[in-house]
Amino acid sequence: MPLYRDEGIVLRTQKLGEADRIVTLLTRGLGKVRVVGKGVRRTKSRFGARLEPAMMVDLQCYEGRSLDTVTQAETLASWGDVLARDYTTYTSAAAMLETADRLTEEREPNLQQYLLLQGALRSMAEGVHDPGLVLDAYLLRALAIAGWAPSFHDCARCGAVGPHRAFNLAAGGTVCPVCRPPGSAAPAPQTLALLAALLAGDWVVADASETRHRREGSTLASAFLQWHLERGVRSLRLVDRRDSSATATPA
Repeated sequence: MPLYRDEGIVLRTQKLGEADRIVTLLTRGLGKVRVVGKGVRRTKSRFGARLEPAMMVDLQCYEGRSLDTVTQAETLASWGDVLARDYTTYTSAAAMLETADRLTEEREPNLQQYLLLQGALRSMAEGVHDPGLVLDAYLLRALAIAGWAPSFHDCARCGAVGPHRAFNLAAGGTVCPVCRPPGSAAPAPQTLALLAALLAGDWVVADASETRHRREGSTLASAFLQWHLERGVRSLRLVDRRDSSATATPA
């Protein structure tokens, strides 16, 4: 059976039998693949710890009839270990991994999604920016790559030059007064500016944003994602969106 080699990021794992595990990865060359790691749940496994979520590995596999089998795995980046030390980064990373899994198809190469996930996990592990901002930037950009880029300035329906205040999920972002459907949200202008900055990668604007606008932006980004996926991303419910630097105010 032919061997192949690729680098990939572990998205999720599931048990198989008594000692094996099915590992789902987003790879650079092949797209999303599901492979079997034989014996990786045993304590003496050669590469069990390398096939955990958020780990970036260099894999060698051989093709099988239904599932391929891992024959070698070398660690390229151990982000999983770093991210697991903090609840906020761990849950934020889990939401990104689940989103990547949902936005990609098996054996369909998607280099843009792979590089985006790689950069987001690296940024979160290095603590370059607030984890919530990194997560929201990832969600918006992943949707854009998938063909669902939101508008935060011009009207998403007619293209009328903005800025516009109303935001509608079904319409695709901000809408002008003429196109505004009933029930549209009216987020703060600073929130829309923050989301636009995250989508564009303007971290100067994003890092200077206020906590209230980050929270409102996170709500919109999560809702926009789940609208297009048509069902919830379970990991998003676990993400701690509180500002760790904020001081509690006495009642």
